[in-house]
Amino acid sequence: MRNTKRFQVENANSLWQIYKTVPFWKVVKNFIVIQLGRYVPFLRMKNWLYRTFLRMKIGDKTAFALMVMPDIMFPEKITVGRNSVIGYNTTLLAHEYLIEEYRIGDVRIGDEVLIGANSTILPGVTIGDRAIVSAGTLVHKHVPAGSFAGGNPMKVIYTKDEMEKRKSDFSE
Repeated sequence: MRNTKRFQVENANSLWQIYKTVPFWKVVKNFIVIQLGRYVPFLRMKNWLYRTFLRMKIGDKTAFALMVMPDIMFPEKITVGRNSVIGYNTTLLAHEYLIEEYRIGDVRIGDEVLIGANSTILPGVTIGDRAIVSAGTLVHKHVPAGSFAGGNPMKVIYTKDEMEKRKSDFSE
């Protein structure tokens, strides 16, 4: 189950009320920084932009590939551990605007995590240390540490123990 905080709205859907939930100028600033970051080919500069202007928590040696899209409304709710790779065109969402409510939740990505290209991480999800998420996955629930997960809907394909066994079988 994802960990999100829910907020009810009335009259129109929650997206029509966006600037009641987040300041307009914050969204403008975040949009500009994210667009720069999506194209910057220098990983140190990209991490600096995200840490400094978006208040994202990013560990050392973490790599955001080209076109990664962090949450534009609440990027400060995203934490990525050290030495992780976020694949090409992945989307990291910390919010969901729905018809009768909106939800906000922290996204926690552990150390040495690999997230394949074109994945979508939903709000309130934790991806454990050394987990692998295959390309094109919709991460709608927690991913246990050391496991391999993928698909839509996402499921755990190999547990941590199964992954360790596969690695030992490979090295023999």
